[in-house]
Parts: sequence; C-alpha cells; structure tokens
Amino acid sequence: MISEEQFNKELQLIIANAIREDVGDGDHSSLACIPDSATGKAKLLVKDTGVIAGIDFAKQVFKYVDENLKIEELLKDGDMVEHGDIAFYVSGSSQSILKAERLVLNAMQRMSAIATKTNFFVGLLKGTGTKILDTRKTTPGIRALEKWAVKIGGGENHRFALYDMIMLKDNHIDFAGGLTKAINKTKAYLKETGRDLKIIVEARNLGEIKEIIASDGVYRILIDNFNYEDTRKAVALINGKCLTESSGGINEKTIRAYAECGVDYISSGALTHSVYNMDLSLKAV
Repeated sequence: MISEEQFNKELQLIIANAIREDVGDGDHSSLACIPDSATGKAKLLVKDTGVIAGIDFAKQVFKYVDENLKIEELLKDGDMVEHGDIAFYVSGSSQSILKAERLVLNAMQRMSAIATKTNFFVGLLKGTGTKILDTRKTTPGIRALEKWAVKIGGGENHRFALYDMIMLKDNHIDFAGGLTKAINKTKAYLKETGRDLKIIVEARNLGEIKEIIASDGVYRILIDNFNYEDTRKAVALINGKCLTESSGGINEKTIRAYAECGVDYISSGALTHSVYNMDLSLKAV
C-alpha cells in the first residue's frame, strides 16, 4: 500500500485540481455581491441516513481555501447519521465559505455514500472472519477519497494503483504465455529491480488453483467468478498456503454465502462504482 505521506500528497492534488476546476479566475457570483470584509457562518446539514464521511477532508479543503476559517465539529467520520443532524459549523470569510462549498459537498456526499454501502457489506459479513475489499474501479482523479471512504465504512483497501502491488490477471497470464511463466517472470523482475511488492494471481478454475500453489512467493490468490462449490474446493486446495480472495459479480444477496466458503477477502467494485450520493447541504446560519 502507499505511504501516508504519498496518500496526503494525493489529497492535496485533488484539492488543488478541484479548486482550479471550480473557481478558475474567481468566484464571480460571490465577488459581485459580497464584500471582501463580510463574515458568516454555515452548517453542514445531513438530509439522509447512513455513515458520514469526509469531515476531515472538508477541514483540509477549508484550510486550503482560507486558513483563517474556523471549524466546529459536532460529528466525526464514521458516525451514523440521520436527517437533521449537523456535522459541523464553519465560520469566517463569507467569500471563502462559498468558494469551498461545492468541493466540500461533492466530496462528502460521495464519500458518505461509499462509507454507507461499505458499512452495509461489513454488516453482512459479520461473524464470518471475511473482510471486504475495494478495487481500482474508482472515479478517475478522486481515488484517494473513495478508498478513504471505504476505510471509514469499515472495509479494507486493495492495492491503491498499478505501482504498489503486483496483480496477475487473465490478460497478464495469457500475454505472458501461461500462469507459471507469468509468476516466474514476475519474481525475476522483482529480484532484478529490487522491488518489494506482494504478488496476487487470478485463477479462473480449479486447475489454475493447483498450478498457482505449485509456485512459491504468491501472497494471495484471486478466486474469480467461481461458484460456491468450487470456491470451497479452492479454499481447501490452497489450505492456508496463501491468502484467498473471492471476486466477480458478488452482491449483497451472495456475499454471505461466499464468505462462508472460507475466503479471507471478498473484493467488490460496487463499493465505489455503484453508489447514490448522500443528501447533504451547507446552509448559512
């Protein structure tokens, strides 16, 4: 996984680019009718139910826009919320509050939706010992926010990007000339380059499971698009030699049954690519 320092750099890039995109050469609506000296106060109002996420990010946005803005937190990331709750108050320059408003809302609405869905999936897995993972099926440009939201919701992060973990999927295997060749080439590459990266390998059937476990150095096997019976067989074959992960079209109706097959992880792109934003608003008080 990426370091905390690198993750924070990603957040600063997101904020800078989003402000550039939204504000451009100025918030002329505010500049036209609100004096530079005007001050005000606004509240982050919840108009939905679920898990709130993005409060800490909102604080970073406000600081980036105007370090003199003051935040009074009433809730924290990960809290359950319902209609009418107030997450925080922000006070200071009225122009600055308005400049930051849309980025704060866009981020928090999506992050809260992801955290809420993740929390729901975590609940479905309760008592099984299986953990839920996100994927790289994220919105381009805001992956750090979406993966952060998964963590807030109680899930775990898969690799962040292509550079922090090796993941040999079907196309890699086919282009490399087969499973064993792909694994051996990968281990040689890591040795030659001095990189310390974990290796995940995708299996499409039980025969490939057997081939993968014949090689050393695999961190986790991705048991992809298996039915329940074959998933149980795959877990038995692997027998703790490495970690196991189920994926492929798993939803709220099937996730519990896959967990009961004994896999360590279940990954779901739906955590980030199929959510409905939580209804939030920033209202002057």
